[in-house]
Amino acid sequence: MSVDLRPFAELGRFELDWLSARHHFSFGEYYDRDRMGHGVLRVWNDDIIRPGRGFDPHPHRDFEIVTYVRRGAITHEDSMGNRGRTEAGDVQVMSAGTGVVHSEYNREDEDTWIFQIWFQTDAAGHAPRWESRAFPKADRAGVLVPLASGEAGVEEALPIHQDVTLYGATLLAATTVTHQFAAGRRGYLVPATGAVLVNGQRVEMRDGLAIADETSITIEAIEDSELLLADLP
Repeated sequence: MSVDLRPFAELGRFELDWLSARHHFSFGEYYDRDRMGHGVLRVWNDDIIRPGRGFDPHPHRDFEIVTYVRRGAITHEDSMGNRGRTEAGDVQVMSAGTGVVHSEYNREDEDTWIFQIWFQTDAAGHAPRWESRAFPKADRAGVLVPLASGEAGVEEALPIHQDVTLYGATLLAATTVTHQFAAGRRGYLVPATGAVLVNGQRVEMRDGLAIADETSITIEAIEDSELLLADLP
């Protein structure tokens, strides 16, 4: 198995009075020519947003942007007229397409923790769209559940314009789950909480593990854990 462990302490970092950000790949002022992405996965940001603060309106285009809320809640507004609040454990997707302006704020009384994940789109010119969905954690107990996907046949996930599937799972300590990769595909795994072994490789909370040239992985929870896994071309 070809793996590249990216410990949380070694991720790119950006700090403001209202934001503590870590970057798994080059982003903004953080640049590492060896970490420009993993397949079509271009951005995986680990953000902590202080109460009452957030990202003011700003534009995007031609990216599939998935936000996974780990703690608290995020409130989204955009130029398409959408407004929604996504709570911990739930997911929102925004296909930026031909262009959209949006904002993301923490309107809560506590810090909000999110993963924001960007995939390259499969083609330019898609109509922009936004959607949010609740994924109760009980549904993910001991199983990888598709959260967002553009793969054919993965109809239960939020749709995006790219041949990827982002899975979420919660695992009790000492339990395992297995994932099969089709030929030529790769993965990126991040525990939101806890710690896991991936084919024997220890991955701590908020570390990243880039996986390539592997047909199957077994994920074993060292302690109660919540994780995301992106299956990528």
